[in-house]
Amino acid sequence: MALPALHSLDHALAAAVAAVAPSVLHVARGHHSGGSGIVWSPELVISASFHTPDRTKVGLPTADGDLELRDATVIGRDPGTDVAVLEVSGGGLAPAAFRELDGLGVGNLALAVGRPGRTARASLRAIGVLGPAVKTPHGGTLDRYLESDRQIPRGFAGGPLIDPDGKVLGMNTRTLLRGADLAVTTTTLRTVVAELVAHGGIRKGYLGVGAYPAALTGSLAQLAGRSEGALVASIEEGGPAATAGLLVGDILIEVGGEPVTGPDTLRAALHTRPGKEVELVLLRAGAKLTVKATLGSRA
Repeated sequence: MALPALHSLDHALAAAVAAVAPSVLHVARGHHSGGSGIVWSPELVISASFHTPDRTKVGLPTADGDLELRDATVIGRDPGTDVAVLEVSGGGLAPAAFRELDGLGVGNLALAVGRPGRTARASLRAIGVLGPAVKTPHGGTLDRYLESDRQIPRGFAGGPLIDPDGKVLGMNTRTLLRGADLAVTTTTLRTVVAELVAHGGIRKGYLGVGAYPAALTGSLAQLAGRSEGALVASIEEGGPAATAGLLVGDILIEVGGEPVTGPDTLRAALHTRPGKEVELVLLRAGAKLTVKATLGSRA
């Protein structure tokens, strides 16, 4: 006879999968493969951008255990978080219940759920890593690093990672970081989906300059408080830098409080601030200056 606690857990996990299953759809990837998606709103589904064609079909579960196929079109993608938003013809979808990570800890039980074929499938796992914010190789930012303890099964990418109550912790992805099967958390999803719906892509801040690495020595390094910066080599006519009065030859050392040590860190500091006014700290003619600039935005 099963122990009462095990019997209760068994029922709870099955109930969690049953609760989320109507919101986990099949997403056609090609002629011989399928993946998963999560219903975000009555008309929208989120899935893994890397695997999802621009135009495809999604399969909605029906009462008789079959799939109702609907046309779907990607209306926005973010390679930085591997999120694609699809608009599904006909609407009337059943949105999943999402939750934040408050109270979640390493070792907590979770379930990866997918619909690579006709039926919903589940894979029991534990929260393996729960870390702070991390930038991805494709220019995205995850508000938390959430990884389960083992590889998600084939076809589960784009599906949900759920808690024992059936609430979605995040969207599973296999392509953001090599060797890591992550879940893009609810907080990140809310930000990304809002941007994709409104703009079709993630807006990134830009200053309108071309820059090269600059090595700082002697008095300049002492003035800057560091040994590297970004040398402004060109300025876009009418762009944010030109409007702010930057000059070719300026050396940028700080943007919005973040240190700039070259073109890469300059780009990273700008990208997260589209349309915002920022303080630029720079070196010009042996002096340290602070100017304000309102960044542009590009999707």
